[in-house]
Amino acid sequence: MPSPPRRQVVAGAVSAAALALAGCSAGGVEVRRGTLRSRHVPGRDLPWVLAMPHDRSVLRAPVVVLHGKGGHGEQALDLLHLDDHVAATGLAVAAVDGGNGYWHRRDDGTDSGAMVTDDFLPLVAEEYGATDRVAFLGWSMGGYGSLLLAGELGPGRVAAVAPMSAALWTSPGASAPGAFDDREDFEQHDVFAASRRRVLGRIPVRMACGREDPFAAANRAFGQVLPSARVTIDDGGHTGDYWRDHGGPQLRWIRSVLDGGASA
Repeated sequence: MPSPPRRQVVAGAVSAAALALAGCSAGGVEVRRGTLRSRHVPGRDLPWVLAMPHDRSVLRAPVVVLHGKGGHGEQALDLLHLDDHVAATGLAVAAVDGGNGYWHRRDDGTDSGAMVTDDFLPLVAEEYGATDRVAFLGWSMGGYGSLLLAGELGPGRVAAVAPMSAALWTSPGASAPGAFDDREDFEQHDVFAASRRRVLGRIPVRMACGREDPFAAANRAFGQVLPSARVTIDDGGHTGDYWRDHGGPQLRWIRSVLDGGASA
């Protein structure tokens, strides 16, 4: 299929250029790829990928997928194979390269979280179609990011959140080097904070983490302070196999939420 023309995506005072590079179709799924420019991550072309069902007679909330540390957006397809579930669920999945900044503003001036909310979401709306709300799915660093961004956007904008192996810590001293700039940064972006939990408590949340995963204890602890969340701790570790095995069920749960068949 021909590549769509270059266009500008504008959110408020923020501009980002999106150039569609390629598109392909197979098995009831259309995949588009391109690059995004954002002032929140200056000087970089950020690759993105969007897999959506051919049948778009009903535009359901797209699922924005946030990758883990050291990863990239394309892993939503080539590692998790989420495109295998697009036709069956009727859900579009969209991912973008966000670097290793844990999806929030950093001292170096970058803010991959704002890039998603200000620039990537409008791009997805242009490519897929405008919807009132979105859903989030993420793994590891992206699992944390999905909770963080959902808590910032709130239930009026976010329909569901489905983190896997979320990179969570219960105190600043326990966090991994580079995840936060300092204690203040941790506290400002702590999803355990009561103010964020009050918002997330109004959004359906379904978490999954392997028993052998180093984040299992923190994921379990998060479920204890957010009782509205459904938290599954089952066999597995912090691996691509675990995320691939759970990606499909997470998408099916999101579809159930959108259909009104599940709340958590």
